[in-house]
This record gives sequence, structure tokens and C-alpha cells, in this order.
Amino acid sequence: MYFEQNPLIRSQDPLHKMQILRWVFTVLFIYAILDVFSLSLCSATAAVAAQQPSCFEADRAALLEFKTSILKDTTDILASWVGRDCCGGEWEGVVCNLSTGRVTGLALQRPDRESSLYMKGTLSASLGKLQFLEVMVISGMKQITGPIPESFSNLNHLTQLVLEDNSLGGNIPPFLGRLSSLKIVSLSGNQLRGQIPPSLGGLRNIVSLSLSRNSLSGSIPPTFKNFLTLQSLDVSFNLLSGFIPDCIGSFKNLTYLDLSSNQLSGKLPISLFNLVNLQDLSLSHNQFTGTIPDQIGTLKSLTSLQLSGNKFIGHVPVSISRLQNLWNLNLSRNGFSDPLPNFLGRDIPSLLSIDLSYNNLSLGTVPNWIENRQLSDVNLAGCKLRGNLPKFMKPDSLSSIDLSDNYLTGGIAGFFTNMSSLQKIKLSNNQLKFDVSEIKFPDGISSVDLHSNQLIGHLSSIINNRTSSFLEGLDVSGNRISGVIPEFIEGLNFKVLNIGSNKISGHIPSSISNLIELQKLDIQRNQLTGTLPTSLGLLLKLQWLDISVNALSGKIPNTLLGVEGLKHANFRANRLCGEIPQGRPYNIFPAGAYAHNLCLCGKPLPACRGKKQAEIGQ
Repeated sequence: MYFEQNPLIRSQDPLHKMQILRWVFTVLFIYAILDVFSLSLCSATAAVAAQQPSCFEADRAALLEFKTSILKDTTDILASWVGRDCCGGEWEGVVCNLSTGRVTGLALQRPDRESSLYMKGTLSASLGKLQFLEVMVISGMKQITGPIPESFSNLNHLTQLVLEDNSLGGNIPPFLGRLSSLKIVSLSGNQLRGQIPPSLGGLRNIVSLSLSRNSLSGSIPPTFKNFLTLQSLDVSFNLLSGFIPDCIGSFKNLTYLDLSSNQLSGKLPISLFNLVNLQDLSLSHNQFTGTIPDQIGTLKSLTSLQLSGNKFIGHVPVSISRLQNLWNLNLSRNGFSDPLPNFLGRDIPSLLSIDLSYNNLSLGTVPNWIENRQLSDVNLAGCKLRGNLPKFMKPDSLSSIDLSDNYLTGGIAGFFTNMSSLQKIKLSNNQLKFDVSEIKFPDGISSVDLHSNQLIGHLSSIINNRTSSFLEGLDVSGNRISGVIPEFIEGLNFKVLNIGSNKISGHIPSSISNLIELQKLDIQRNQLTGTLPTSLGLLLKLQWLDISVNALSGKIPNTLLGVEGLKHANFRANRLCGEIPQGRPYNIFPAGAYAHNLCLCGKPLPACRGKKQAEIGQ
């Protein structure tokens, strides 16, 4: 799919929803073009019986040469490329002009965004022989490597070039700037390096340009000033440096601008605020300085403003209140200072997501204009909040709350009342003090982070048949929780379970093997006894395991050799004995991961002295 994002979280997560909405803004105009392309594909298929078009032999040979450059195709798309007629509708992804038999379109896309299917090989130079090609889409194939062939400079009729989410390398070829018919170019999600060639300024008809998720360096070329028809520009997740060029203000049709996750610096050019059609602006994770100009209020079409992770200072401008269409405002991780504007209910009526975390704000309490508003996401981490947990007036709309790293005190009784849409809550590193039996999680919540507070009570009050069915992530480490680790039933969805640094005792239940989705297990610094259950070896997705500083005895079970994806393990400071499992990754973890036990031996520790020592602890 064009301009495909790589979500790392569930589709229900509010952050993922925001990514999807941003992606939709980027590609609306592409869909219109693709509809025409799809219709022509359908028309070509429907006309096969009536016209029996004949494939131009040189085009057929070029396609077959490309097929031979693909060493492996788990999508099975190219398996349909058989027979003499590439225009008969049987060659998947190939579109022809029925009157001439010339190939005009090639669309090879991974069938599904989440699919593990791929093509392995290179882009054959033979594709440059498709003289009448108008659309080339080779997208999401993951393992297509090598450079973009120089022969593509012959594709003078090309209007769309989409080569995203492969593994293409080398530089962006300068000749692309000579393909003056190009309207859509996406090279995102590859391994391209070097500078953006100034010759791209020759694309005077360009509507959408995406070069994101590569390793491009240097500055944004001033020749981009020629992009008078540009509607979408995405160069995020690269290594670009320098200032935003002043010519940015000449992109009068621009609706989407993403310069995030680079090394850009300097102040925001005033010309940026001439973009009256701009809907989505992301400058996050750069090194921009200075204040946010009052002219920000002139961007009346803006729906999403993301400035997080920069070095902005000063006050949040009141002029933001004029952005009546804004639904997402992220100003986190900057140096903004008090006072915060007291936006009224009529200000920014569309606002759904607010993130003011980690600035120089001393809010004291959650501002009324946030508490009383119907919001989806509230992120006020590190804002020096004090007192009891806030009472949101419209809790049923909230899907994500982050109030971590503050000075909140008191209990939690009633806090979750009517939060029927809540999926993610983060209250870590506060001074909350209550019994965990008081927690009444709403059904459907997937991520809970309460670490580093003063919680007491038994772990079974949180992990039970009701809550565990929907929880994917639970972190209650660094509290005073006691009791034993409860039994785990089948069908649980835990991916992260962190109960470290508490007062939990008893054994690790063998039913832990029911957590088949578990990726991180941290039970360090408790009072656990007994042996490590052999069923730990059934947690095949485990990547992180920390059982250090307990009183566990016996041997590290060899069944753990089945957990091949483990990247971190810590068995330190227990009473373990016997030979360390002799296979990757256990015998290459640092010796410190096994230190301060009774009698562990074997690589990376000194070798066991005979069979008896190797078996001791069983």
C-alpha cells in the first residue's frame, strides 16, 4: 500500500490511529489516481475476450528479464507470468494499452500490509526498456536490493514511480529530475544514502514526494522551490541537516509536510506560515530552536501539529487557539515555560489529542480546559502535577492517559469510572499509595504502567481471570506488592510482564508457559524461591528475561535453548547450580549475567569439573 507506515502497536492503540489518519491525509489524492489505474486494469481484463490484444514482444522480453532477476518470490505474483500474451489479463500486475499492446503499467505490491511475503532479487535494468510505461509500483517486497537502474532514465512517460519498502541501496539517481512527467515519487523505506540530488528540482509536475525512512544526508535542496504543484512532502527518518529553506513558503498547494526525525536546526522560517492549505505539519525530533511565532495561527487548515523533541523555548502562543480544525497537538520534550494559555471551550473545538509532556511547565493541577474537554489522548508527563489524580469530566472518550513522572499522591478509587474506551494508562513514577485491590480496570484496557509508586496488596488482585484476558502490557515494578505469582490460564495475551522490585514470594508457576505471546518477563529483586520451571522453554517469543536477585535454586533448564530469540537474560544473585545451557545465546551472554550464584559452571563461566558438577542442581 502506498506510503505504508510500519505500525509497532495494535491497531486499536490511539497512537496507531493517529498514524493511520496522518497516512490517509497523505494519500487521498493518490487514491484518485489509483482508481483510474484500477479501472484501466479492469477494463483491460474485460476487453480481453472481445479484442484478444497481443503483447508487444520487446515489452514481454523486458518483463521476463525482470522475472529472472527475482531469485525468490513468496508472493507468487510472478508465477502468473507465463505464455506469450502479457496483455491478455493473466499476467498479474501488468496493464497494457489494448490498441498498441504496449505495457503502460506495472504494479507489484505485497498483498497485505502485515504479510511476511516478499520478493528477493534486484531491479532489472530491462524495465527501462518499457518505453511506454506510465506507472511503476514495486512496493513492500522487503528483499529487493541493489541500486535504481540508470536505464530508468528512458521512461519518459512515467507519471508514478513507487519503489517503497524494499531494500534498495546506493544514491538517489540524479536522472529522476529529467523525468518531467512524474507526479508521484516514493522511495521511502529503503537503504538509500547520500544527498538528495538538486536535479530533483526538475520535477515541475510533482504532486507527492516521499523519501522517508532512508539514510539520506545533507540539506534540503533549494531547487525544491520549483515544486509549485506539490501537495505532499515527506523526508522523515533520515539524517538531513541544515535549515528549512525559505522557499518552503512557495508550496501553496501543500497539505502534508513531514520533516521529522532528522538533524535539522535553526528557527522556523516565517514563510512556513504562508502555507494556508497545510493540514499536517510534523517537525518532531530535530534540533529546531527559538520560539513558536504567533503566525502559527494563520495555518487555519491545520489538523495535526507535531513539534516534539526539539529545543523550542518561550511560551506556547495563544494564537494556537485560532486553529479551529486542529485535533492533534504535540509540543512535548521542548523547553516551553509557564504560563500555559488558558484555552476556553470554544478554542480549538476539534482538539482530540494533547501532549505537553517534559517541558519546563509547572502546572500543579491538570488545567480545566483539558479536564473538561472531550479528548482521546492526554499526555502530561513531567509537568509537575501535584495532589490527587484528576477527575476528567468526559471520561468515556479517553483512550490514552500519561501522567507519569509527576508528584501525584493519594488513591485510585473511582479514577477509572466510565472510562469505557481506555486502552493505555501510565501513572508511573509518582507518589501514589493504595492497595491494588482498589483498581477496577475498564474492560479492554491493553497497557498499564504503575511502576515506581507506593502500591501495596497482592499481585492476584491485578492478574486474574478478568483483567488478564485483555492486558498485553503490565508494569507494576518498584512498588511494595506482595503475595505469590498467580496461576496463568490459557488464552492470555501478555507481551510484557514486569513485576520486579516488589515483595513477591513463592514459586514461579509452571503455568507461565500459557503466556505464549510473552516477549519480556522481569521478576528481578523479589523473594522468589524454588526452581526455574522447565516450561519457560515454551515461551518461544521471549526476548527479555530477568530473574536476578531472588532466592531461586536448582539448574537453569536446558529447555531454554528452545527460546532462540532471547536478546537479554540475567540470572545473577540467586542460588543456581549446574551447567549453563551450552548453546546460543546463553553461552555468549556476559559472565555477569550468571554471577553470584552457588555453583554455576560452563561457558561463559569456567568449565564444569566433571559430570557430577555439571548435573548438580537437578
